[in-house]
Order: sequence, then C-alpha cells, then structure tokens
Amino acid sequence: MTMRYTHDVAVAYRIYPGVSRPALGLPFSDDKYRLSEICLHSFKESLGSLRVKVWAILDGCPPEYAGLFRNYFADADLELVPCDALGNHATFARQIDILLGQRDAPLVYFAEDDYFYLPSTFSLMVDFLKAHTDVDFVSPFDHLDCYTTNLHRTPKWIRPYGNHHWRTAASTCLTFLTRKEVLASCEPIFRSYARGNFDCAIWLSLTKQRVLNPLALARYLVRGEFYWRVLVKSWLYCSWQILFGDRFTLWVPIPGIATHLDRNALSPAVDWIGLMKAESVTIGCVKD
Repeated sequence: MTMRYTHDVAVAYRIYPGVSRPALGLPFSDDKYRLSEICLHSFKESLGSLRVKVWAILDGCPPEYAGLFRNYFADADLELVPCDALGNHATFARQIDILLGQRDAPLVYFAEDDYFYLPSTFSLMVDFLKAHTDVDFVSPFDHLDCYTTNLHRTPKWIRPYGNHHWRTAASTCLTFLTRKEVLASCEPIFRSYARGNFDCAIWLSLTKQRVLNPLALARYLVRGEFYWRVLVKSWLYCSWQILFGDRFTLWVPIPGIATHLDRNALSPAVDWIGLMKAESVTIGCVKD
C-alpha cells in the first residue's frame, strides 16, 4: 500500500540563541535573534510552493524564538520542540528521531539556524534528488573547503540539471536533504555524532573518500594537518561502514544556493553579505 504524504519535505530545524563564528561584515552578528530572523526568512523564501512540515528544535531559546517560527509557518505545518540547552550533538540526535519518526513527507531535511538561502531555490535540490536514483544526499552549501584543502582534491563528477550544475563532494556540514529510507539505512553512522564523532568523519565514511587510502593519513600526520584526526575518527566510529557498507553519494550545487555563515567558509561566487544586508532591510531588521 502506497503511503499518502501531506507534505513534500519534512524539516527538522534546530536553533539556539548563541552566535558562533559569524562571517565578517555580517549584519546583526552580535544579535542572534535578528540574525536568526534573517536566516529563517531566507529559508521560507527559498521554499517557494513546496509543501513543508517544520519541526523547530528550540535549544535553550527564549520564548520569542517560538514566535519567530509562528510568524513564518502556519500551525498545521509547524511543530515546536522546546529543549533545555541540550547542545549541538544532542539536538542533531533529536533531528534524527523526528525525521525518522514522522510520516508527513518522503524527503527529510536537516537544517541549522546559521544558513542563508537564495529565494525560490530549495526546489532545485528536491527535483535533483527525485530525478536521480544515484543521488543519496544533497547539500545547498558549496563549501569553500572543496576548493582550498587537500582533503577534497579527489576526482569528482559534475552533472548539469535544471539550469544548474551539481558536483559530488566528499563531505559537508550537517545541513542536508535526503530520502527517509536513506537516512534510515545510515542511522547508526549519523548517530555516532552524538557519541563524539566529527561530521566530516561521518561523511567520509559514507562517501568513502580518503578513508581507504592509508597514505592520506600519513601525509596529514607529517604535515600536522587537522584531517589526520578526522580519518582516525572515521575508522574509530565507522569502520564497519567503511569496510562493508554501501558507498553513498553527496552532491552540492555550483554555485551554492545557501551558505553557512562561518567567517572562513562562505560559499564562493555569491555576494552573501550584500544579499543579507538587503534582506535585513526588506524584513525591517534595521539597526538604530
């Protein structure tokens, strides 16, 4: 029997009231509520006509953060999940619980509060994922590390689709889209994050990039690069996946349709700071 879904995508959106390494020049970099409003508004604008059910995981947030989500999503499309400052690892585990337990949508999306999106672009990810059975995960973020670090200097596939280019990636952060059944098959690997694994190590074990090359670990150790720790974590937490698990594919758009607001890692080729400043004026977030 085919399940009838009420929504296109189920979103677990985690948010907390602290600011972490904001990009230089970012509007309201010292005001997390206003910064969160800009990001949430951009997320809502990116959705276009998609039917989306949102679980807002409010990690130690003051009451006004709940009102922020109510401003942008109807009651029928919103579930508020207050938490007592659980922290990054525990709230990611809560996202897994919610997205695997929901029966509203076949596609699931992990969202973090420090991402800014381009308008009417989220459907590009959805369409790309649905059109290709060999696409397992899609991130909206074209990470700057893919162009600047040795870890990502590996062969890649590039595929044009929907007036956009898409490229395979070895890893990303913890904002991504996938099918519910793919998430279920990878659940033990993602659960390792709550036990101390790195997000990059999780992705490398799933995409099987670098982890099967013993020389990579030796090079990073000799150079004193942080990535030797990533490879060790991959084997420590995900050795079964690396040796016996399926290889999964992770794809990103070129250019990115969203960016993480890390000061050292904005997605290239887009004036994100300028767009955010314009967005802040549009929604009335103007400093005195």
